[in-house]
Amino acid sequence: MTRFFSAAALSLALYGGGGGMFSNHGVDAFSFVPKTSSRGNLACMSSSSSSSSSSLQMAYKVGIVGATGAVGKEIVGCLERRNFDVESLRIFGSERSAGKNIETKFGDVTVEQFNVDLARECDVVFLAVSGSFALEHAEKIGADGGPVVIDNSSAFRYMDHVPLVVPEINPECTKGAKLVANPNCTTAIGLMALWPLHKLFGIKKVIMSTYQAASGAGQEGMDELRSGTQSVLSGEREVAENKVFAHPLPFNVIPHIDAFQENGYTKEEMKVTWETRKICGLPDVDVSCTAVRIPTYRAHSEAITIETEKPVDIAAAREALANAPGVKLIDDTANMDYPMPLTATGQDDVEVGRLRKSIVFGDYGIDLFVSGDQLLRGAALNAVIIGEVMAASGDL
Repeated sequence: MTRFFSAAALSLALYGGGGGMFSNHGVDAFSFVPKTSSRGNLACMSSSSSSSSSSLQMAYKVGIVGATGAVGKEIVGCLERRNFDVESLRIFGSERSAGKNIETKFGDVTVEQFNVDLARECDVVFLAVSGSFALEHAEKIGADGGPVVIDNSSAFRYMDHVPLVVPEINPECTKGAKLVANPNCTTAIGLMALWPLHKLFGIKKVIMSTYQAASGAGQEGMDELRSGTQSVLSGEREVAENKVFAHPLPFNVIPHIDAFQENGYTKEEMKVTWETRKICGLPDVDVSCTAVRIPTYRAHSEAITIETEKPVDIAAAREALANAPGVKLIDDTANMDYPMPLTATGQDDVEVGRLRKSIVFGDYGIDLFVSGDQLLRGAALNAVIIGEVMAASGDL
């Protein structure tokens, strides 16, 4: 049986169903300065005109590399509860993980030691691994008629020939692609709110301050926050130990995520600038970010100020956000209802609220606050929706 790509199919994909060698979380400090073209996402521009089969098989052989880490586990969970047609699920890991049994909705899966040839037997492969591993293997997996590869690392995000995708913004960039990059979690969460506002008012400048959970450093980061908090509360230590973070995270905030760059920003902060420009096709937009690690478990929050091209209408902004896929408007300050990590955790939608005209930019500015689950919207969910969009368009 075949299906054909349509607006309805794309809508289903976007709205979905339901609310050492390997990195444990699919997010890494793989460092290089991007050399993207000033024209924006060249991969999008070229792939949108490429041809691929319009027919669509009903079920897919899905592979996940790094499924025992935090993001990898969430990819499995997203596949289980959404409308992705899985014929079979294969999980690849390191030699240490090989042989472990993982219970899934698709049956018990035994972890296989990663091998390029084995991965090439799949229709789509999700990578939740380090940037160095992805750089070595991703293109080999997808080469010469191999599967589509959706990579969660930073390895390919800034390469002109690889599309960087948030499906609600630039799904057309996946057309004909064999390798698709998933954006940084901070960028993905923020852009869910920024894009509807850009379509209304045009974005000229963005100032962002982030409040990023321990989950951004993977399972090890979450474990260090939990054990460190317990050690302080029990009286075992006055200040928690730190191995994952630059400083102890419990009862602290750390204005340092990833490596500092020559311009004084960190790599994490510059990712927001680079990726916003590429995903939105806005090579000249000014974006300044200050990224801060805070002692919450897994949802990131962002305070965002926008300078706009057109005068801001707050009522129209609320309506646009309320109707945007993947966004939940929570903006009732009279009843103390606004986005928070506590309520965003475990949710597919990004919470957006605290909308108001900017005192700094007046009629041409808006302030807002965003919270989103870093492991879902910021990583696993975005990757799975990319797969859904490519299935709907016949590209898997």
